[in-house]
Amino acid sequence: MKFWKKMALGSTAVLAAMSLAACSNGSSNSSSSSSSNKSANLTLWVDTEQVPYYKQIAKEFTKKNKNIKVRVVQSPNGSANAKTDVGKDPSKAADVFEVPNDQLGQMAEAGYINPLSPSATKDIKANYISVASKGVTWKNKIYAFPYAQQAQTIYYNKSKLSANDVKDWKTLTSKGVVATDFTNAYVMWPVMFSAGTKLYGDNGEDLKGSTMNSQNGVNALKWYAAQKNNKGVMQTSNALNQLKKGNAQAILDGPWNAANIKKILGKNFAVAKYPKIDVGGKKVQMEAFLGIEGFAVNSHTKNAKAASDLAAYITNKKAQLIAHKEAGQIPVLKAAVNSSAVKSDPVAEAVIEMAKPGNSVLQPMLPQMATFWNEAAPLISGTYDGKIKPAQYKAKLAKLQKDISKK
Repeated sequence: MKFWKKMALGSTAVLAAMSLAACSNGSSNSSSSSSSNKSANLTLWVDTEQVPYYKQIAKEFTKKNKNIKVRVVQSPNGSANAKTDVGKDPSKAADVFEVPNDQLGQMAEAGYINPLSPSATKDIKANYISVASKGVTWKNKIYAFPYAQQAQTIYYNKSKLSANDVKDWKTLTSKGVVATDFTNAYVMWPVMFSAGTKLYGDNGEDLKGSTMNSQNGVNALKWYAAQKNNKGVMQTSNALNQLKKGNAQAILDGPWNAANIKKILGKNFAVAKYPKIDVGGKKVQMEAFLGIEGFAVNSHTKNAKAASDLAAYITNKKAQLIAHKEAGQIPVLKAAVNSSAVKSDPVAEAVIEMAKPGNSVLQPMLPQMATFWNEAAPLISGTYDGKIKPAQYKAKLAKLQKDISKK
């Protein structure tokens, strides 16, 4: 689930002159915008800071589809709340909207979105990185056009910390201060994965497959609790501000904030994959949640073909590269991932490394994730601040596992 907000935009002036390829994968043998002869008026919901450049991308789409008009507006409450906003009245929601992958299962079950067409499904499976197609798949069917991968990394001041320092949590927190947020389950829960627990099994769809009610889960809670007395760890809901003030030399954050962090650190900006941590007597890789951002088509749209064409178009190669240039989004289309612009970007390099198995876990899409987010955060923060005592660990883990497994 998205508990974050992404960075401010750069210039959009260059976009007007760019002509985007019609197909979602940028190849010449597939056309996803040579759409119906029927005229259509479409609405596209995106996050506030994305409106300027998606307006330009939509303008190029309408040049190629003169019978279709597109209105680009900000999501009512941000893409993080897509399920809630669409659910208020699907018939009045946007034809196409941005959505994080962990909500797709809930939206599919509620009937807000339909599986993509066979041709779009084939294209995504063939031309996008495998974790992207997996990330938008629910019960073996693809429900959204993916456009970005998001995993947190460690950003640090390289005048204070070396590349070697940030490879291990113990060294990192003895030589500097890392600011993070133990009230945010998106940020801190993945320590549970490092400890060896699973959330909804190996594939994230097994309702009875969670294993946090175990010694491994207890070990993770012990790690959270130990950080309270670690002088090199700062609890904060505004890590950026602490980095700016110089109170912290490193933060755990995502690509959506890279531009802001670069402004703060300037020539001392550096980024790397997460460090190793000691959990349960073992040194393991600190993991992160991996999220896939996508665009879904409202099942209640009166212009399904045109809406699908638009969703495919705004996730094609050039559109993904624009999103990378303007907002630091990390592409998922193979052709975009392999572009020089992405390969030369240290943030993209670190995110792509974190996206690999063993470094991150794809956010599950079960509807019960809503319960998970609500209950996981207070468990972590309560353990960290000592309000939840060691004698309570097993009972708290048992309750969480039971609650998130209910049908």
